[in-house]
Amino acid sequence: MSAIRPWPDQAPPLPAASFTALLEQLRDAASAAPALSWRDPADPGSSWATWDRQALADQVASCSRRLADGHGLRPGDRVAWLGLNHPTIIVLLFALARLGAVLVPLNHRLSPAEWRAVLADCTPRLLVHDEHFSAAARALATDHTAALAWPIVWDGDSEAASPAADAPESPLLLVYTSGTTGLPKAAVHTQANLLANMAIAAQVQGLTAHDAVLTVLPLFHVGGLCIQTLPALSVGAHVRLFARFDAAATLHSIAHDRPSLTLQVPATLQALTAHSDWAGTDLSSLRAVWAGSSLLPPAPLQAFMARGVPVCNVYGSTETGPFSIALPPVHTADHTGSCGWPVPGVAVQLCDPQGVPVAPGAVGEIWVRGPNVVARYWPDRAATDAEGFFHSGDLAQQAPDGSFTVVGRTKDMIISGGENIYPAEIENLIAQHPLVAECSVVGQADARWGEVTMAVVVLRPAAASDDWQAALQTWLDGRLARYKWPRRWVRLDALPRTALGKVKKAELTDLLRKGPR
Repeated sequence: MSAIRPWPDQAPPLPAASFTALLEQLRDAASAAPALSWRDPADPGSSWATWDRQALADQVASCSRRLADGHGLRPGDRVAWLGLNHPTIIVLLFALARLGAVLVPLNHRLSPAEWRAVLADCTPRLLVHDEHFSAAARALATDHTAALAWPIVWDGDSEAASPAADAPESPLLLVYTSGTTGLPKAAVHTQANLLANMAIAAQVQGLTAHDAVLTVLPLFHVGGLCIQTLPALSVGAHVRLFARFDAAATLHSIAHDRPSLTLQVPATLQALTAHSDWAGTDLSSLRAVWAGSSLLPPAPLQAFMARGVPVCNVYGSTETGPFSIALPPVHTADHTGSCGWPVPGVAVQLCDPQGVPVAPGAVGEIWVRGPNVVARYWPDRAATDAEGFFHSGDLAQQAPDGSFTVVGRTKDMIISGGENIYPAEIENLIAQHPLVAECSVVGQADARWGEVTMAVVVLRPAAASDDWQAALQTWLDGRLARYKWPRRWVRLDALPRTALGKVKKAELTDLLRKGPR
């Protein structure tokens, strides 16, 4: 089989030299074109509010002047945001780019203690917040960090603050990793990283000014912010932004607002396809659904594909932009389970624990290098090796056609009786059984074998029978080598997950150690 090349090897040109230049370029091209619309689906009386490109540029100008002249913000200063999805995040990003300052979006699902740890690490000058988190922000304020409620408006003239350090290599965004284990750390994204990721993501997804994108995932993570939202804005597409995900509202918006693209994760895909409105929702406006995940559950993929909508995978991490490997619409049907091919300008190689590239078809750790990959963690710790590769910690295999399939994490690999067992292979197989809603496989210490596999499943509501374990073992028979079979089965009501749907395996293992039902 010959290698498939879905797109050019070289990186596409940047949309502009800087964020300020990009905003001016978009405004000058069509000032009255809609840029951002937003609403909160939890508010039944809410309707879409919209800014055109001129209004967005005016908001950025006013915000930058207030931050610079009203709060003395200088190049390198950090500004944190605590709130639900809102155009504020986009305004702050462009305003801070103009000033050479840095945005730190906080995960609003964290605890106060976790917020304090993040703020102590990055020491922002300001903590901007929405009305939902005003009390929390005031409680987090310190002598160094002042709480500031949105909107940020300059009461003087509307002239924007003069650009101070609006340069491609200026740090612009600190994103704390979702942290499936251990303490989170912040990846430092420069303007050049973000602009390169916009160009790559726009090319791979075929984004144009004629597109309408529905954003429902949280913007505090690079998935929600950088896979579709910023790339769509960079080409002049219209972005509709939900304050938070709601399955019924998302289906209603797809049917009535008719977006051409949307980004989801496994948990939201499952919520959409399981909703009572699913069967009656008109999906004809969607040319594709993109999903940010290493592994996608087969059931919701099949549900969308059965209705003519391809679900395209994007592989990446907080450190990689995140657009690194992608599965285009044309190959979703014949590459189920794959995350696709390296995107333009991004180099991917699989290496063994000694850093040596593995043989064709062998499992190795994914190493990524590209213009959208960060060089450091905050404040100044290298994120890549001497050759610029980021070591992802994910394990994958490369097929003869050049596509990649993720098989697990290096730290999650189970060694049983000297054999390497990759949880993702088992999880994908178990998840295909109609009784199973979701599944995770972890290792358990064993005196004889060193480790054995343990399968943790969440069953579908209709699968309440007592013989579910026997049914799943029968399902594995003939499909999976017996040494890989789970030696223990556990049923839970839900799996612990991060904001973007990754299973928290350390938390799950700790829960199992304490003895689930």
